[in-house]
Amino acid sequence: MAHENFTRVIEFILTGVSERPDLQIPLFFVFLVIYGLTVTGNLSIITLTSVDSRLQTPMYFFLRHLAIINLGNSTVIAPKMLINFLVKKHTTSFYECATQLGMFLVFIVAEIFILAVMAYDRYVAICNPLLYLAVVSRRVCFLLVSLTYLYSFSTAIVASSSVFSMSYCSSNVINHFYCDIVPLIALSCSDTSFPETVVFVSASTNLVFSIITVVASYFNIVLSILRIRSSEGRKRAFSTCTSHMTAVSVFYGTLLFMYLQPQTNHSMGADKMASVFYTLVIPMLNPMIYSLRNKDVKAALKRFLTNS
Repeated sequence: MAHENFTRVIEFILTGVSERPDLQIPLFFVFLVIYGLTVTGNLSIITLTSVDSRLQTPMYFFLRHLAIINLGNSTVIAPKMLINFLVKKHTTSFYECATQLGMFLVFIVAEIFILAVMAYDRYVAICNPLLYLAVVSRRVCFLLVSLTYLYSFSTAIVASSSVFSMSYCSSNVINHFYCDIVPLIALSCSDTSFPETVVFVSASTNLVFSIITVVASYFNIVLSILRIRSSEGRKRAFSTCTSHMTAVSVFYGTLLFMYLQPQTNHSMGADKMASVFYTLVIPMLNPMIYSLRNKDVKAALKRFLTNS
């Protein structure tokens, strides 16, 4: 088919979480509560780790950036999603869609790597406690976080530009509640082999590198904890990384569930539910995971509320 016969798509239509009209208002309130808790929880973590002098350690520096990433990730998705529950026409312009995908990729890739950085931080803290502040110095913290953001931004530009360099014609209905890679590639009427290769190589490289870092860090952490003679010492060492282990398990479990399904069992319904989980539910859960199981954060919150 000649290129000039294509009708260029200038906007997309999002089908949303559900197409049932009777569920739009109930779902609006459910996701409004989820987003409200996400904003409140992550802003609380950002504020506490910024103003409390006892939380000025590498661990809480990285936790602050995880909260920034979680807040950014959900904010890229939730406002547009909430508006679409209330209006009949679920349209998004071509450039708005490209921007949303790009920003989503920035935050999701940043989360993958900040979790790996946090695992490395716990490894140094438990396995080399005497060298901790020298190895994970203020300069190293800034460097690791800067590299995380720089790499995630570069990855997002490459992946999103490869997706939107394809031709879109005729159908413009995205079977999702936001502009995601898989449904966008499915809509294209041009050769999709290049963007599919870019996305596959990027996603697999990022996940494998991050998972290897996390697994290697925790393998050494477990060995180090087992060498501690006192049960109280083992318990104290283990308690410093249980929150991170929980957050990592939930995040990677969702991603692996989504991307390692056999193609025969693959459905957009399952993809949507997995996407809801890692774009909206996990950013809401992370502040709870790190606050409810962390005495330092709870004490900092008490001091903040008492002094304000």
